[in-house]
Amino acid sequence: MKLNIIKQRGLWWGISIGLVLVSLVAMAISWQQLGAPLKPGLDFAGGTRLQLTRACVTTESCTEPLELADVRQVLGDQGLDSSSLQLLGEDQQVLSIRTRTLTVDERAPLQSALDEAIGPFDPGSTQIDTVGPVVGKQLLVAGLLALLVSFAGIVAYMSLRFKLDYALLAILALAHDVIITAGVFAILGLVLGVEVDSLFIVSLLTIVGFSVNDTVVIYDRVRENMKLSPGSHINDIVDSAVNQTLARSINTSLTTTLPLVAIVIFGGPTLKYFALALIVGFVAGAYSSIFVASSLLALWRERTGQAYSDDPGLAEAQPETQS
Repeated sequence: MKLNIIKQRGLWWGISIGLVLVSLVAMAISWQQLGAPLKPGLDFAGGTRLQLTRACVTTESCTEPLELADVRQVLGDQGLDSSSLQLLGEDQQVLSIRTRTLTVDERAPLQSALDEAIGPFDPGSTQIDTVGPVVGKQLLVAGLLALLVSFAGIVAYMSLRFKLDYALLAILALAHDVIITAGVFAILGLVLGVEVDSLFIVSLLTIVGFSVNDTVVIYDRVRENMKLSPGSHINDIVDSAVNQTLARSINTSLTTTLPLVAIVIFGGPTLKYFALALIVGFVAGAYSSIFVASSLLALWRERTGQAYSDDPGLAEAQPETQS
């Protein structure tokens, strides 16, 4: 299979622009409705998470899963109607409650009411996590700073290994991947109430590393082909480079994505959305490396008079023709 990357670049760019616009619109709607571009989880918004495990070993009362309707009734009586609920475990005997920050005096009656209504719960397995809004903001700032530092490191590395224009175009492709991943989770937050936590920042950093690796491979082949065929047009060089590395890009993305699909299907709630973010980012990264970063490089070289070589003097000596 041979792809005509440059000839059909309008199609590739149209798909990317459409996905980015949908993502930005979703984040804007989320900001309007939730006060943030993505629905913030406990790590960022602050609050209390209670995880209660039914005492099945001692009571033999665990023949049926917990009923969320009963839990919501108890929470409503406690004035916690807006809490987020989740059942965990294969038998759905573990209850996770995310709510506003609760004091010790507020947690005690809530646990007692839950224990009486749907328990009893095992006190030894109870987990209570509290994150204040200040800590949540610090985590968010630290995560975004880590993302920006990774971008700066990539620019420095690619500028040294290639040239500055390669680095800046690669950053555009990476921004494309991050925006689309964030857009998918903005939609999930609006539709399914999916929250993002510190693991989401980790997934974005992983996506950036994976995507830039794929872009480096293609750019490296472009540079090699320029040296081997200095008289060839940049469009032909890019097309050849992409097709020469296409099998490698597809195989790497496929073998990386398949285990993540298994985690989404069989993993727990936390790992499921972490793996889903990686899948979206890896697919977007493979797409941007093959179709966006490469075609942008060809366009940039054409517009700057370097359509035939890294040497601008050679570009002046060659007639400009389109492939």
